[in-house]
Amino acid sequence: MGLKRLGRTQDPTILVLTSLTGGPKHGYSLIQDIGSMSGVTMGPGTLYGVLARLEEEGLVEALPAEDRRRPYRLTSLGAATLRERLETISNVARIGLARLRT
Repeated sequence: MGLKRLGRTQDPTILVLTSLTGGPKHGYSLIQDIGSMSGVTMGPGTLYGVLARLEEEGLVEALPAEDRRRPYRLTSLGAATLRERLETISNVARIGLARLRT
């Protein structure tokens, strides 16, 4: 699958979009940032598949290549989409944690 230690709750789309909230990044920088923030090792095949889909959906855009590296950045639609998904996840987590305490 290209992802090691990626559970069902760790959506590669959310990981890529979240990484790009820190500014434009090329593939290797995305892989490193995702690994450091989540402990997930994302392979290049998975990453570039996700990036292609996100670009097609207008959530990220490719910037002009720097040397042989092509950086990507989050679009305003991507930021709004990520915010909505993270708020939903946060709400579900809050409810789940509260229910576990009772």
